[in-house]
Amino acid sequence: MENQVPAYETNELGKIRIAPEVVGIIAGLAAQEVEGVAGMSSGFVEELVDRFGRKRNPSRGVQVEVGEREAAVDVSVVVEYGRAIRQVAEDIQRNVKRAIEMMTGLTVVEVNVHVVDISFPKEERPQEAEVVPEKAPRVR
Repeated sequence: MENQVPAYETNELGKIRIAPEVVGIIAGLAAQEVEGVAGMSSGFVEELVDRFGRKRNPSRGVQVEVGEREAAVDVSVVVEYGRAIRQVAEDIQRNVKRAIEMMTGLTVVEVNVHVVDISFPKEERPQEAEVVPEKAPRVR
């Protein structure tokens, strides 16, 4: 499979082309819909870039190879602590395959899930009383 814009279908009106980036967005959104997915991960550098103002990329953590009729997908995810990792990964595979096939008509030959991290819940701290500094007396 080549990672270029393939000719998906030719009909009497012409060709229909689906860019790999479109398949990546579909896969990323479908993976994030799965219960137990805390987020997507594409590596340290891109996560730093995301933190400093760049728009969120729905295909973050997704790599696709698209041919004329088939697609293969790799997704890198962060799973919530306490979730059954194998079950979350299998749910991702099913949801990504279903979404791509339904929306594009491509046959998904594989969905590889890479669990790259675990997300731990943030400890909730009791609200601390706000300390207001006293006003110092004016010296005249």
